[in-house]
Amino acid sequence: MSDEQSWTTTPITAELLRGAIELQRTERGLAPLRLPARARAQCPDERLLVAQAEPSGVRLVLRTRATAVELETLPTKKEFPGLPPRPDGTYDLLVDGRLTDRTTVAGGNVMTAEVTTGSGEVRPGPTGTARFSGLPERDKVVEIWLPHNEITELVALRTDAPVEPVASERPVWLHHGSSISHGSNAASPSTIWPALAAARGDVELINLGFGGNALLDPFVARTLRDTTADVISVKLGINVVNADLMRLRAFTPAVHGFLDTIREGHPSTPLLVVSAIHCPIHEDTPGPGSVDLDALRTGELRFTATGDPAEVASGKLTLRVIRDELARVVRQRAADDANLHYLDGCELYGEDDSAELPLPDALHPDAAAHERIGHRFADLAFGAGGPLAKA
Repeated sequence: MSDEQSWTTTPITAELLRGAIELQRTERGLAPLRLPARARAQCPDERLLVAQAEPSGVRLVLRTRATAVELETLPTKKEFPGLPPRPDGTYDLLVDGRLTDRTTVAGGNVMTAEVTTGSGEVRPGPTGTARFSGLPERDKVVEIWLPHNEITELVALRTDAPVEPVASERPVWLHHGSSISHGSNAASPSTIWPALAAARGDVELINLGFGGNALLDPFVARTLRDTTADVISVKLGINVVNADLMRLRAFTPAVHGFLDTIREGHPSTPLLVVSAIHCPIHEDTPGPGSVDLDALRTGELRFTATGDPAEVASGKLTLRVIRDELARVVRQRAADDANLHYLDGCELYGEDDSAELPLPDALHPDAAAHERIGHRFADLAFGAGGPLAKA
């Protein structure tokens, strides 16, 4: 913190934060979480507990005349043995809705994580500060988007002018999906595809995209059920295939149960079921998915499918099978639910897109593909005549 400026320290409260489901007090500050305590208590998967603690889509929103802002945080950074160091998580600064600046925070805790689980032992470290200066000296709305891929505890907010919370009048879009919705391989937190779609669609995002964990978990369905929203989308498929947790016999009732639970809390809210984007390794080959060990030996992270296509006949799942089944389930239910809709994920990123913008690790889109997916989703879902246009 600079000694030459006069700083105002503002307590970080729920009024200043958007996109979090729950806020948890820690020894150092405040942790924004994306699953409530009851759901976390029902989850045996450390990878999901880490993913929901990474604040994808979470941002501070404030009105101020400040020209300088400091956000002190305690990040938890991941180290993967055998892979090059990951870049520090990015903080995006938006002024009146426009991306104006980016920065990172040095220091923090370090988690030595297993590639397959995403969790591991944590070494404690110091807090750091995201600093932004040169902001226009006028009344404005400032947003700080927290790193989508780095656990972040909020310690202190300092500005050179007072701040106040901003009441949003935009509809709330509640979204659930996999690591692609979480933001894997995106350039920054405000440019993950759901954030881009939300900006283009003029809605407030609550992002429940969890890396590796869009698995039709009942506690996630209950979280969706109990969260206030004007429109909802659920993007399903890739994790069900690459985790290889169920067969077609279990998948179909699980989808029905997931949607039934959401409808308990949102009986008539526009609800869009979205299938997986095109992913060549899993289009016709079942899971389980795995890290490509040959690539890992060269320091590259890539994924591969290890299942046998012949087993599809006995109920193993591929992306093509899941797309067909999701479309069928939605058609069946839509006869009694006029606000339930289906979107084929290949309309967001299909075979032609895969040839032009291939998935760099064979599983996750890069920054350019995130932008394409976000813009297409906004046009197809929130555009005129779209299933979520009622927002």
